Amino acid sequence: MLAQTTHNIAQISNLDLVAAKLIDRFPQSRIFAFYGAMGVGKTTFIKSICAALGSTDTVTSPTYSMVNAYETQQGVDIYHFDFYRTKSIEEIYNIGYEEYFFSGAYCLIEWPEKIESLLQSDCIRVFMEFENENRIIRF
Repeated sequence: MLAQTTHNIAQISNLDLVAAKLIDRFPQSRIFAFYGAMGVGKTTFIKSICAALGSTDTVTSPTYSMVNAYETQQGVDIYHFDFYRTKSIEEIYNIGYEEYFFSGAYCLIEWPEKIESLLQSDCIRVFMEFENENRIIRF
């Protein structure tokens, strides 16, 4: 089991620093699942992660498209998923999730609880919440 790290964003005040710590902590990992309530900042944190990975692409929520593709300056692919509107696991099969998840590219997943059965055991789970008006990130 991986150790849990808690970061209070109010104390750190730099989401980019937390994103860099996440990537540094799990340098071989490519699948990251982000859990948290609506409005906790999952997409904002993913923007910081993409920047930490070296992407200069505009990062937006793929709420309606289900997946957005970005690329780092070194040509590394990043796939950003949002499964909030997913109604069935068949939708995930239909987008060809295997080609993304098993590509070796970074896969950053919002609302992973909708596809929990498809996540591998080595997926890094990131939990975000508000606690006493502070945003907390645990991984």
